[in-house]
Amino acid sequence: MNQFIEWISQPWPWYVAGPMIGLTVPALLILGNKAFGISSSLRHICAACVPAGIPFFTYNWKKEIWNLLFVLGTAIGGFIAVNFLANPDTIVISEATQTDLKALGLTNFSDLMPLEIFNWDTVFTGKGVLFFVIGGFLVGFGTRYAGGCTSGHAIMGISALQWPSLVATIFFMLGGFFMTHVLLEPLMKVVGF
Repeated sequence: MNQFIEWISQPWPWYVAGPMIGLTVPALLILGNKAFGISSSLRHICAACVPAGIPFFTYNWKKEIWNLLFVLGTAIGGFIAVNFLANPDTIVISEATQTDLKALGLTNFSDLMPLEIFNWDTVFTGKGVLFFVIGGFLVGFGTRYAGGCTSGHAIMGISALQWPSLVATIFFMLGGFFMTHVLLEPLMKVVGF
């Protein structure tokens, strides 16, 4: 048992993790052409909780209960991974990435997320409102406007040869590149980095 826990707590190489993610698509297609994506679960939760009468939430959400179970399993799996299977090794970030992050004012590389941004003290500052509230709204709006999230379009949509998913994924990537290489540095200076 200890060998299994030691094995599962190590970072998995791309040639194992990638095919496992890729195999979700044929598995879902075999199980009944189900659409994969995290954002759709929010609609199912609203359909279950919101009073009837709103057309967008009026459908048989119980047929999609598998999606809610998937999201619950993802949350439970994340909790188990962080609290019981965490890799004790120090996180290694490439020197080039550290140089780029230092240019933006980020210096603490001891965790998965930059602690200068992602901490409880930051939430109620102007910086926190910008990153978490406005950024969260834009992500939610973009997900709804694009008809799904990045994982749904890039993994399921492209694999199912859906032209809109290819277009959405291209623009997700272009938007990310534009934000990172054109807007992020001036924005970081405005919010006080």
